[in-house]
Amino acid sequence: MLRSERHGDVVRFTFETRASRSMGFDVSAYLVRGTLVDTGFHDARRELFAVLKASRIDGVVLTHYHEDHAGNAAVVARRGYPMWIAPATLGRIRRPAPIGWYRRWCWGSPPPLTATPRPYEPPGLEVIPAPGHSDDHHVVWDPLTGTAFGADLFLGVKVRVSHPAGREDVRAQVGALRRIIALGPRRFFCAHRGLVPDPVAQLTAKADWMEATIATIDALVAAGLDDRAIVKRALGGEDRRMWLTTRGDYSRLNFVASVRATWRAARAA
Repeated sequence: MLRSERHGDVVRFTFETRASRSMGFDVSAYLVRGTLVDTGFHDARRELFAVLKASRIDGVVLTHYHEDHAGNAAVVARRGYPMWIAPATLGRIRRPAPIGWYRRWCWGSPPPLTATPRPYEPPGLEVIPAPGHSDDHHVVWDPLTGTAFGADLFLGVKVRVSHPAGREDVRAQVGALRRIIALGPRRFFCAHRGLVPDPVAQLTAKADWMEATIATIDALVAAGLDDRAIVKRALGGEDRRMWLTTRGDYSRLNFVASVRATWRAARAA
């Protein structure tokens, strides 16, 4: 299923399938002045075909390698569209790592990128590194209109779950949030939440909550508590539904483990 909505110069395309709906997920790509930000997931490729056919698209930007964002990179490349892809992202979509069953069910398994797409520099837009959610994560910034296309930077103010440490760096996300807040965005488009109202206030609330939560976890790590005890004390216990659905791949325990993994370096700084 494909839905679209216009926000002035921006068109939001929301992709979902029966499988993704069964897990409560969809994902959006955005078209701004001929640049398509992200490609959606592979099981929604027919919907992407419809977008490509109906819209004037000069080139594509991939914000990061996750299959709900870059799942149709191979499709887009085969059709000859130029693409902006960070080197770290390119390496991963050329050799996709195996993904968990719930991600295969929800999004589908993307084929590897075998073509060499023509390079693309999105006119009037800046692609800003914003690591944390993944180490190759980027935000697309339109300085003319003060608009940020934030991919997975926001998602919500109090997001207590994360992927395992090493794939997601909770502490680094705060720095990425602060960098985008400093730009003073008038509009912020999230890949899963759409247009975020009052973006500076919302992004600041998220960064502040994360900093306070990380400080609490740091103190509990220093006191010698193990990760499961910290989950109970700092995050209100595990989200059992999310744990069971993803078999622990996306969990509050991972949030704590990510903070612990960078604890010594943070103390030394």
